[in-house]
Amino acid sequence: MFKAIVIDDEAYAREELIELLNESGEFEIIADCSNAITGLQKVNCLKPDVIFLDIQMPQISGLEMLSMLDPDTMPQVVFVTAYDEYALKAFEDNAFDYILKPVETSRLNKTIERLKATLKPVDYRPMMHHHLELIPCAGFNRFLLLKPQEIEMAYSDQSGVHVVSDNSDAHHSCSLSLKVLEEKTDLIRCHRQYLVNPSTIREIKLLDNGLAEIITTNGAVAPVSRRFLKELKERFSLS
Repeated sequence: MFKAIVIDDEAYAREELIELLNESGEFEIIADCSNAITGLQKVNCLKPDVIFLDIQMPQISGLEMLSMLDPDTMPQVVFVTAYDEYALKAFEDNAFDYILKPVETSRLNKTIERLKATLKPVDYRPMMHHHLELIPCAGFNRFLLLKPQEIEMAYSDQSGVHVVSDNSDAHHSCSLSLKVLEEKTDLIRCHRQYLVNPSTIREIKLLDNGLAEIITTNGAVAPVSRRFLKELKERFSLS
């Protein structure tokens, strides 16, 4: 039985698909979400085997959400869409599968057979955006969508990944991994657990034992490990 998450902003379409998945007897629906931001949180937390992902959603589309998932923990992705079949020809070589709305039982059964036969992960990179335009975060009992250039620093701890924006000293929880942030934004690594926006660096303070600290424009502090100090010096032509 596959652990599945359904992500679709249309309540009726979501409920209809869940009913079909339950009727098949092949899926345990561990979550359903009405938007990509909540979907990211559920995927990262629950580690499903497969997600059924709508393409057209407000704020963050299904393809944008795909780009936000960590390739190392990527579930199988079945796109569910109202696009016509001709428009989806580009998906055939890169996506695991896609289903047209309204979902038909016979078509879903083909997806189930493909899931059962799949032995290795699908490479979704050809479908992913190279750079992210929005970073989903949570703070003050609300969801935030920050632009990458608004972020001064990102770091990870036992409770997850957090970002510090340039217009607030608040630390917001982020649904993305440091790896994704490093690869798909202009943030650079200064420590195993820290990324920093190079355009917001105000000072690099050298410490004892070959260590350093970065101080950002708004006073956020990030440690610099020996491993990355040399790269920083070379980047900014520091002796």
